[in-house]
Amino acid sequence: MSGINDYIDSEVKGNDVVLFMKGTPGFPQCGFSGQVVQILDYIGADYKGVDVLTSAELRQGIKEYSNWPTIPQLYVKGEFVGGCDIIREMFQAGELQTLLVDKGLSVKATA
Repeated sequence: MSGINDYIDSEVKGNDVVLFMKGTPGFPQCGFSGQVVQILDYIGADYKGVDVLTSAELRQGIKEYSNWPTIPQLYVKGEFVGGCDIIREMFQAGELQTLLVDKGLSVKATA
């Protein structure tokens, strides 16, 4: 399992914003992943999507990595931010945009 953990760790630390999701940003495979993609696209965040459906080991590994039971999972500057409900609530409150800006990332829409 350390191989998958190393991969997850390198993705989380090697990308400013990374979304572990079911499917891809262009073709989400679940509604929750799709919602987070829509939010990130709407605010103009530059992010990398990682499709957890490519490997059962990756799907399980990301849950253990974050100690969070569900997918999608969003990471910003190496920190776990949350899943779909948290991201949606943060977006609606303007907190997601503020978080990204505070981390030195650009967004186009503030609310």
